[in-house]
This record gives sequence, C-alpha cells and structure tokens, in this order.
Amino acid sequence: MPKTAIGLFENPHLVDAVVREIEVLGFPRKEVRTQEEPATFEATGVMSFPRLDFEVDLIRELTRIGATKAEARAYVEGLQRGGALVCATGSNEKVDAAADIMNRHGAVEIEKTSGPEPQFPGVARERMNAIGDSPVMAGRVRQSGGGALLFVW
Repeated sequence: MPKTAIGLFENPHLVDAVVREIEVLGFPRKEVRTQEEPATFEATGVMSFPRLDFEVDLIRELTRIGATKAEARAYVEGLQRGGALVCATGSNEKVDAAADIMNRHGAVEIEKTSGPEPQFPGVARERMNAIGDSPVMAGRVRQSGGGALLFVW
C-alpha cells in the first residue's frame, strides 16, 4: 500500500528547501509533489468555474488517499491564504523521514483549522506498526511532532 506524507506550509518560500531535503532521502522526483493555488485559472468549457474546478479536483485527490473532507478543505483554505503543500509518496521509512523534514520546517497542524476528525471503525487514526502477516489498514496516520500527516492508501 502506498504511503504519503503531506505538509501544509504558510510560507511557500520554504517549499524548495523542504523538497531538496526530501529528495536527498532518495525519493524519485515524480514522488515528491508541490501545490500552490494557481495565479490564474483557465476555463475548460462554457460552464466551467475554474477556481471551483481546481478546489474540487484537489479535494477529490486528497480524500482519495485518506484525508477527511474537513482535512482536504483545510488544505485548500491554506492554499487560498497563500500557502503551499508538499506531498511525498514512498516506503514507510522514507515517508516517515519526509514527514520529519516537513515538521522541522514548520508544517501547519491542520487540525487547528479543520476541527476534530470523525472516528470510523476500521480506519487507522494513529501510528501503526506492521506485525508479521497482519492486515494493513488504510487511512490517516498521525505522526507526533508537527503538522505533517501520513496517509496509507
């Protein structure tokens, strides 16, 4: 199962340094992504609402990997306020190390803006360690020490 660390940064100028440190861990460039709100939005059709389309697509992508709707909206709101996202997908150890880097650089704790998350049976909500052949559960994994969140999907 893929694992992704996501960090929201209020200062988008930090993103380049974060990405460079994460790439040093051995992440392929295609597995480290950044996202800021576009300066302009292109219409894709007569009934297109470009800004809304961007937000809906981003929320859909974030919920696909395990973010709650409230978390996804908090990320979008962070981008609207001029922030930037960094996402790193890879193995458990590399993703944990990427989240540590994000936290050292001040990734924002989105729980402060999104409110408490709902609890669903069968969805991981805290750090888990794989044991032998035990099944792995998908969901959000909270890492202590900062705002970066881990998603197993």
